[in-house]
Amino acid sequence: MTSRTIRVTVRGAFDALTGAQRAELLAAADRHDVAFAAFTAEGTMTYDIAARPFFTFRYTETVAGEGDIPAVTARAQAAAEQWCASRGYGFKNLSAQAVDLSQTPLGSRGRREAARNG
Repeated sequence: MTSRTIRVTVRGAFDALTGAQRAELLAAADRHDVAFAAFTAEGTMTYDIAARPFFTFRYTETVAGEGDIPAVTARAQAAAEQWCASRGYGFKNLSAQAVDLSQTPLGSRGRREAARNG
């Protein structure tokens, strides 16, 4: 059985932030810049609260089969909800999208490497 790498993107919007919460997010914004976006097991969060109230979490997980993808997606969304809730940040409009990398077509570089190795 082969393993599958699943990437989950969870998007949402901050909701009803207080002035102090907004200031807190602005103070930490440099650590959540899109330049640091990466899919990780722990998840990374990006936002630009100065421009708009939206945020994105990125998660990755390796699973045994396609049947595990809904659970991975649910765990990622729950982790994003927990991150916001544990800090007292209101949020709305959460959505999660999973991509199975084993189903993603190779780009030209990937095809060249596959041809060399196989």
